Amino acid sequence: MPIKIDNDLPVKKILEQENIFVMDENRALSQDIRPLDILILNLMPLKEDTELQLLRSLSNTPLQVNITFIRTMSYESKHTSLAHLERFYSDFDAVKNRRWDGLIITGAPVEKMEFEEVEYWEELTHIMDWSEKNVTSTIHICWGAQAGLYYRYGVPKYDLPKKLSGVYKHYTFHKRTPLVRGFDDSFLVPHSRYTGVDKESIVNNPRLEIVSESKITGPYLIIGDGGKNIFVTGHPEYDTLTLDQEYKRDIGRGLNPEIPVNYYPDDNPEEAPIKSWRCHANTLYTNWLNYYVYQVTPYVL
Repeated sequence: MPIKIDNDLPVKKILEQENIFVMDENRALSQDIRPLDILILNLMPLKEDTELQLLRSLSNTPLQVNITFIRTMSYESKHTSLAHLERFYSDFDAVKNRRWDGLIITGAPVEKMEFEEVEYWEELTHIMDWSEKNVTSTIHICWGAQAGLYYRYGVPKYDLPKKLSGVYKHYTFHKRTPLVRGFDDSFLVPHSRYTGVDKESIVNNPRLEIVSESKITGPYLIIGDGGKNIFVTGHPEYDTLTLDQEYKRDIGRGLNPEIPVNYYPDDNPEEAPIKSWRCHANTLYTNWLNYYVYQVTPYVL
């Protein structure tokens, strides 16, 4: 899918070097089609890294997608320059008075906090409320999935005995479900978190359906209200070196982290990790865009 982004967005050059089809504003104007309009609420601290990761995964189907990044205004990022935020991000007030095809809510490094203690929690719940009537489908990632499950469906999170970090094998259920169409019987997904979601609460909620899980990490893909809301508890969008960077960062902080599971060859952090999850990540986002956004959203929003 050609993704339309701002001509000056720094990650545009990296995407083009990776042979990912990026369409700038000038070319997009010459095409007589109705593109999909997707919002990305980027809650991650290293926003440019997350921009690159998500845009890679949104670029693999034949429709045009217009990407708009938004940020919280109740909390200002300390790890991304104000100049970048002001140039490439909108605030919610600038996008709320129209309808959108899709919304992505990213993770955030706040999972050890109670949801209500997060500085931008009220703003986030306001956006989630708004999305119910103004967005065709919302996909929530990692902490964003925990927050969405809690606020929308009352599913609690719980502390894990230790950090879950590594690349884990997952399995699908209900293989006719469009979200997992084209998936292999088993596939790999990176996880990096200190908390999990309560599976019993999900199973007992008739509005929720688990369509993929791991024996170790628990529920992975959860569909709410037939696809109006989708929850992804891992990080399929992660780059090859993201877990490596997190591991070495935690070492530098004196946290004595365990080596990420099934990540380095022979569990040797001196060896370069091999990415083994990109095909699944691309298929996941392609299925979401096709079956839960494009096939459902009206031509005229």
